[in-house]
Amino acid sequence: MAHAATRTEPDRLDARELRAWRGLLKAHASLVKRLDAELEAQHGLPLTSYEVLVRLNEAEGCRMRMHDIASSVWLSRSGLTRLIDRLERDGLVMRKSCAHDARGAFAVLTDAGREKLAEVRKTHMAGVRRLFLSQFSEVELEDLGEMWARVLPPDSDCCPSRCRGGLDT
Repeated sequence: MAHAATRTEPDRLDARELRAWRGLLKAHASLVKRLDAELEAQHGLPLTSYEVLVRLNEAEGCRMRMHDIASSVWLSRSGLTRLIDRLERDGLVMRKSCAHDARGAFAVLTDAGREKLAEVRKTHMAGVRRLFLSQFSEVELEDLGEMWARVLPPDSDCCPSRCRGGLDT
């Protein structure tokens, strides 16, 4: 594994570092924006809602505590509450109270949510392949996976191995 050279100016990035860092940020923002627009246009479902449905589908019993969903999709508690409200209104999830914690609640994927997820997944996977994966060789994709693993925390759920039915985000 290559290590970054010690910097003489710890508060600045050199041109190579800046290009790598900004490239990651711009690529992520661009891909998310484009994928979100496709899902909205074709299915009326934003990417964040899709991600919540994916997480619920992957979870045991297709249910998760609200705070666990929020941390897995990088939303604030209030942002997740509004998102779950919309998904519940659309019949894609339902809330269930937590028997051992009166303050806690679960979000549970409904049958309609599973059907919507299966429909939207096709569009999303096609977009991921077209906009991202097709830009790299198989070797480069393997390398990218290894590089991302270096910077992710050990408890990251970026690449869940427990996906049901071959479902990945």
